[in-house]
Amino acid sequence: MINSLGQPQSVLVLGGTSDIGMATLRAWSRTCRPYVVLAARPGPRRDHALAEVRGLGLEVEAVDFDAEDTDAHPDLIRSVAGQRDIDVALVAFGLLGDEERAWQDHAAAVELARVNYVGAVSVGVVLAEVMQQQGHGSIVVLSSVAGERVRRSNFVYGSTKAGMDGFYLGLGEAVRDAGVHVAVVRPGFVRTRMTEGREAAPLAVDADDVAAAIVRAVAERRELVWVPGPLRAVMSGLRHVPRPLFRRLPL
Repeated sequence: MINSLGQPQSVLVLGGTSDIGMATLRAWSRTCRPYVVLAARPGPRRDHALAEVRGLGLEVEAVDFDAEDTDAHPDLIRSVAGQRDIDVALVAFGLLGDEERAWQDHAAAVELARVNYVGAVSVGVVLAEVMQQQGHGSIVVLSSVAGERVRRSNFVYGSTKAGMDGFYLGLGEAVRDAGVHVAVVRPGFVRTRMTEGREAAPLAVDADDVAAAIVRAVAERRELVWVPGPLRAVMSGLRHVPRPLFRRLPL
């Protein structure tokens, strides 16, 4: 279980090669020694992630995971939970895609929807099931400010994050009485491999900044986290901008 200091004894990272997921494990390794399960596709990136986690002095194992293979999600998560309770599950997988291709290429749009929304809902339902049976646990999901108000520049990606964000906010309400905590983390632009080569947006942060926010969210059982914090005020203002003016903003 998560101890009185908010430190987990076990962590499942769905999307186990994620830069933010790895940064979060580094942050926890400085204060505690959780058992780690990296759920990711086999390959060099997963092998590198395993080596890095072992280098942190943490026990770790890998399990095969494909966000689009939703039929496999229940057995996978139940199997992990059958070995030991899942104190924290970090839903860290996702696709950014090419913004212009996404709305003009059927396969690209469907892939974004399947990974970012359908896959996230699929694992969320099973995680809620196993954590309710445990009577404890935290589900942390990486959302995005892009889902707060969907913009023309990346509306396919933004729409998938908006749907996922709404699902997990509702899930948190549904499982609250069972002792399960859900945290929705909304970063802005994060400098990671996913955004490499793109011009950083204002208030850009690094993976370590998001990791620090995740660690605090688990310790304090926070339900909605903006990274960086000032984005909350920025997006609150943008939410009320009339559409004719909003479409003229350089977003």
